[in-house]
Amino acid sequence: MSTQVLVTLPDETYRRADHLARLAGRATSDLLADTIVLSLPPLNPRPETHRPVSALPDEEVLALTALQMKPAQDRRLSLLLGRQQAGSLTKVERFELFTLMQVYQEGLLRKAQALREAVRRGLREPLEP
Repeated sequence: MSTQVLVTLPDETYRRADHLARLAGRATSDLLADTIVLSLPPLNPRPETHRPVSALPDEEVLALTALQMKPAQDRRLSLLLGRQQAGSLTKVERFELFTLMQVYQEGLLRKAQALREAVRRGLREPLEP
């Protein structure tokens, strides 16, 4: 299954993609689609392995309420955020920062869902307003 998307690119980016596509004897749109697919690896190769928080037993819900990034990922994320603030990120580091931010955001969402479920089940008191 595929979804068609309209994307606006900077002129220079399009020219580079078009040039590369012509060299490869391919349609520019196909080259761009393949480039996007290759540059966005799945963050969780098997998302179906995450059951909904509401379907988890109490002990797993409580464990998720304390979910944190792996220490090495957290340190790298902090370093990259500092480099971004200083304006000194490389292209590779920008992609790494994007990926780590996705990991962070997914974990934060899962933790929030667990907190809500723990409160709903009476396993935790609601957080103070």
